[in-house]
Amino acid sequence: MSYADGTFVDVLQFLIMGIQRGSIYAMVAMGFNMIYNSTGIINFAQGEFVVLGGLMMVSLTMAFNLSIIFAFILTVLFVIVAGVLMERLTINPVKEPTVLRLIIITIAVSIIIKGAAMCFWGKGSHYMRHFSSSESLDFYGATILPQTLWIFAILLFLVVAYVIFFNYTMTGKCMRACAINRDAARLAGINDRKMVMLSFALSAGIGAIAGIIVTPIIQMDYARGAMLGLKGFGAAVLGGLGNSMGAVVAGVLLGVLEAFGAGYISSHYMDAIALVILLFVLFIRPSGIFGSSEAMRLKEF
Repeated sequence: MSYADGTFVDVLQFLIMGIQRGSIYAMVAMGFNMIYNSTGIINFAQGEFVVLGGLMMVSLTMAFNLSIIFAFILTVLFVIVAGVLMERLTINPVKEPTVLRLIIITIAVSIIIKGAAMCFWGKGSHYMRHFSSSESLDFYGATILPQTLWIFAILLFLVVAYVIFFNYTMTGKCMRACAINRDAARLAGINDRKMVMLSFALSAGIGAIAGIIVTPIIQMDYARGAMLGLKGFGAAVLGGLGNSMGAVVAGVLLGVLEAFGAGYISSHYMDAIALVILLFVLFIRPSGIFGSSEAMRLKEF
């Protein structure tokens, strides 16, 4: 087939756009699973971590003119501190916590962060310069932004780091032990409260990275967290809650299906496509595409 063939170029373009979107959904889903594996709850403030990362990066690079690398580090640290404060001030003090109570707390925190972001950064969208060139590259007739390549590379780095951390470091193994059987881990001398705090810190860091790398492409505003969080949660459910590698695959798949749906059906239904796919999979396979059951949520990393 000729590369000049319009159909081939369209398919390739939609595929690139889908993987780009899906990579962000995958990172948000990894953040969801990080906390779910440690506490059994869904952190509905995860999308707000993405927004905080994007907006703080805009402020540091555009207003204070800091270098990309320095601003990247400061932004991730800022959002990690926000995640730790959330856990210390809202989750940790709860006596005899139930899953429902903790989920309601995360929703409340999400609303508070969203309101604070609106007050500080305003209601408008904020532009941030690309990490490198903003000129599109030609790829067999389709166009791809250098920022998109940054997104792919950073997702790959996070996946590799995630696997190494949980399978080859003592801290990661302690976190997995707390998730599998918290009482037994506590008896073995593991500080389960500290592991929960660490899960919030890592989850916030992943969310911050997702926000930083996507802002040059979509521009960031205070209200984006809800939809990003919803789609990331959808990817986590599709991949099987607790199965982070499944969430990465499901996130990319969700982004690709969304892009093709927007291209061949209508862009007006782009957000609805993700929800329809999620509902369909839940009807057919409630445990997700790669999940076996909730009880087995930690068997797959």
